[in-house]
Amino acid sequence: LETFYARQLRLSPHVLGHSKAHVGRVVAELVRAAKAQGLQPGPLALSLRGDFVRIGSAYEQHKVRSPDCFDILVPLRLPPHLEPQPRSAEGLGPHGAFLCGLRARAGWPRRYRPFADGFCVELQGHSHLSSGLVLRWFQGHLQRCLGAVRYRLQDRCRISLSACPGHPPTLHIVPCSDYVCCHISMAVRLIPAVPLGDALYLTALPPDGPRPAPGPQPPEALWGLNASRQEQRLLGWLKEQAPASSCHLKCLQILKGLRDLRGQGLEEPFCSQWGRVLSSYVLKTALFSLLLQGPLEAWDERFLVERLEDLVLYLRGCLRKQVLMHFFLGNPSLPEALALPRFLKEAAPVNLLAAFDGPTLDLAAFQLINTWIQAPHVIRMYSSPRYLRPAPAP
Repeated sequence: LETFYARQLRLSPHVLGHSKAHVGRVVAELVRAAKAQGLQPGPLALSLRGDFVRIGSAYEQHKVRSPDCFDILVPLRLPPHLEPQPRSAEGLGPHGAFLCGLRARAGWPRRYRPFADGFCVELQGHSHLSSGLVLRWFQGHLQRCLGAVRYRLQDRCRISLSACPGHPPTLHIVPCSDYVCCHISMAVRLIPAVPLGDALYLTALPPDGPRPAPGPQPPEALWGLNASRQEQRLLGWLKEQAPASSCHLKCLQILKGLRDLRGQGLEEPFCSQWGRVLSSYVLKTALFSLLLQGPLEAWDERFLVERLEDLVLYLRGCLRKQVLMHFFLGNPSLPEALALPRFLKEAAPVNLLAAFDGPTLDLAAFQLINTWIQAPHVIRMYSSPRYLRPAPAP
């Protein structure tokens, strides 16, 4: 396990630091230009707030293999009188997800009608902000601003923007050879986000993610909840409370690596299900839950194998019971030091595994424990060049 971690999973702090700094500079330029070139300033248009929020494993110190992919939230500025409406408690959301609508309040001024026509859809007789229309505007707006930014950055890097329908746009950065010492091409997913306050955001649902239950409502009228900043605060609190040599993030990285290797030997359709059932978010949620169950001193580096086995067994138990609750939604047992927003405290709990059927979760539990028992064999076999899939080109 140590060799596997050192050779295949561990990132160079030097390379990761350079990559994050370079991404930050380029994204700051693009966001600044996009805010300045708002086509319709005022309350009747969408615009960028002017900042951005770094999220994901690259900024939480548990990314594996290569620092070539990053996630950035880009907060938007919306007209007033849009109020969040959680939908999971009303039966309109899917299993395994917490969804929220942004509804125009009763008596929305008539002068906001152009905004409603351009960015809203009807749901249950009320105008709701459409994630699909917002995403389409966001992609086009960034594309229009790319030319000026590309010219300013031509000595540092080459940049381009790509987008698939229904997905956030991806910014591709190819550093110039004489600008940085770490010549890594990077892909940065720029995610438009609606601020809710208290460092909470709403983001568009991915096309392959949880969808609302069948019914008359358009799926793009509902948004997903992003609590990445709360997760980062929790990780910071754990770093303060745990031993300096704590291995909890290393356990998460190794488990992600074993999951990926095991996936090389699985066949469809279960191969795709394996990655979704044991998504990085599910693995991270299981780790959070386990960490708060016992003394943090037990996560010292010298107990790496024992804690990793505990994590595997805990996750197997969740798969067998078909229950792994969202860590922040309606969880009364969180440390008071985190000072969670009221919105999260009062939210309905969500079972992250509810979207999968029993046979799929049973098979995932079997493959998980089998992967752990045969970890040395899995590492030797699927780490060979014939099994390693080439990284997708940016």
